[in-house]
Parts: sequence; structure tokens; C-alpha cells
Amino acid sequence: MKKIIKVALIIVLAVIIAGGAGFYILAQATYKPSEELFKLIGEENIRHENDWIVFDPGAVKKAGIIIYPGAKVEPEAYSYLGGRLAENGYLVLVPEMRLNFSILEGNKADELIEHYPEIERWYIGGHSLGGVSAATYAFNHADQIDGVILLGSYPSSGSDFSDSTMPMLSIYAEKDGLTTPGKIEKTRHLLSDGADLYGIEGGNHAQFGMYGPQKGDNHASIPPQRQQDLIVKEILRWLEARS
Repeated sequence: MKKIIKVALIIVLAVIIAGGAGFYILAQATYKPSEELFKLIGEENIRHENDWIVFDPGAVKKAGIIIYPGAKVEPEAYSYLGGRLAENGYLVLVPEMRLNFSILEGNKADELIEHYPEIERWYIGGHSLGGVSAATYAFNHADQIDGVILLGSYPSSGSDFSDSTMPMLSIYAEKDGLTTPGKIEKTRHLLSDGADLYGIEGGNHAQFGMYGPQKGDNHASIPPQRQQDLIVKEILRWLEARS
């Protein structure tokens, strides 16, 4: 009997180890920033500080924006977005996440906010699963966050903002094959009253960053830079309305 239990424990342990190793290998197969992005912004202009990327507008900073990357997407893929927002006066931070999954480090914003005590207003957002984690952080730290920006994403059922006054912006894409417009509509009740929604005609899921095609996504009918520019324009419009 003891021998049977011992064998069973060994089998269970082997399964756990194999599963963990498989997850680790999967997490390392990341979506890397595209060549188009580097042509637009220049790899030398992407500045790393500690374990995040920073886009600093200079001496005067209107507010801070934290962007959680999508699952398995390298943070550099959001450099065009970060750079353009910084050009308009916002400090933008894109953190690296453990194993490239924001759900494993959802409170990363704590460290970033603490590192920049001079910033008085903070907005947090994210792409895809990164947006889910960002919304969860905002829900649990409403006294620290001034607004939420969702990029091809929506809150989890555990982060129901329907009774909240938290300013929220949800940007979705017509041809998104992962966070479909249908999913955006089905989860709309989780957003705060008065949340802004903005749809990008011809856009898809992967072009919320710049890292090339993504499995399960649809083909976009607009170029990546065009989608990025529309995202930046809408975020700036929304932010300026709050200032």
C-alpha cells in the first residue's frame, strides 16, 4: 500500500513539474516588437529603467500612464504608443511582467507609482489580458488611480465598476478576433457609468501593439501605424477632457 502511495505521489509530482515546465516554455515564446516599430521609433530611443520602459516628456509632466502589456507580448511592442503619448506631455511606463503574464504581477503599478512621487495623477491601462490586470488594480486601488484605459480588453467579473465613478475609456477594434466587439458589448455592464467606448474601423487585436500577426486574430484592413495613431488620438482626447 505504501509503495502504491509513493508511486502515485511521484506521478503527481512529475505531472506538476511537467506542467510547470510547459508553462515556462510557452511563456518564453513571446511576441516581439516588429521591424516596422523600430523603423518608426528607433530601438535606441527605447529607454529601460529598472524593469520597465519609460517614455519621459521632460520637465513638465501632465500625468503618469502605466500600460500593462498583453499576455506574451514584450513591453517594447508598445513603444510607438508610449512615445507618442510622451510627446504630448505624459510620462508613460510599460513594465516587464514575470513570465510575460501580467496576471502574475498585477500589483506592479505599486512599484512604479512609488518610484515617481512627483506625479500627482495616475492612469492605468493595458492591452488584452494586461487590461484585465490593470482594471483589477484600479478596482482595488481606486484612491490612487484617476482613470482606466482598456485596449482590446475588459474588466473581469470580479472588478465590476458599474457602481463606481472611475473614469474609463474602452478602445476596441472592429476586426479583433480575440477581444471581439461582441465580447466588449457583453461585458459593457462591468464598466463605470459614463465610461467612453471607441471603436476602430478595420483594426484588429495585434495592432493595439506593434508586434506582427497574432494567432486567433483577424486580418486588419488598416495599417498598424494608422491604428496606433487613432488610439493615441482618442486617448489624448479623453485625457484632456479630464484635465
